[in-house]
Amino acid sequence: MSPTALISFCIYNLIMPRKLIKRYLPDPNTVKNNRFLRVFGKVIHDPQLWHLTRYSVGHAVLVGLFCAFIPVPFQMLLAAGGAILFRANIAISIALVWITNPLTMPFLFGFAYLVGSWTLGEKGHTIHFELTWDWLANNLIYFWEPLLLGSFICAVISAAIGYAAVRIFWRIHITNAWEQRKSLRKKKPSKT
Repeated sequence: MSPTALISFCIYNLIMPRKLIKRYLPDPNTVKNNRFLRVFGKVIHDPQLWHLTRYSVGHAVLVGLFCAFIPVPFQMLLAAGGAILFRANIAISIALVWITNPLTMPFLFGFAYLVGSWTLGEKGHTIHFELTWDWLANNLIYFWEPLLLGSFICAVISAAIGYAAVRIFWRIHITNAWEQRKSLRKKKPSKT
């Protein structure tokens, strides 16, 4: 293997998590120009919020997963604010809140409600759900406490697991890349 091929192979393997992540991230300019994120002003243009490092990606996963379980509208704004606060990658934080989308919300928040009911020692109420403001206003008193507690528990657990998984994956990947680099050096004939 030629020295240039060896160097390019090593560089690719050292930054592969970045390339893998960049493939699925939205364009930074698209996110920066989002009308809802203009609330953050020029802070959102800080280059530190767009880097892909073990720290920024790990914290972005932590913030994004935590915000995904908060049962409020505009979770993306919360994720962007958390990313700015923790100096995390803002695009990953915002993308992860879409785990709770209109298709998954009933399941995730239903599970959070069950976790909250179980934690409070309550027997879960059978709720006949209707998608109306009237139903929400009349029935919120029955499920708000277990829902919020369960959402908080699920948010903390999922954020902690996601953060640890990213850090471990990144560490394993870098260690493997260095091991491959070492083995390639040993195989390379010396010039002396």
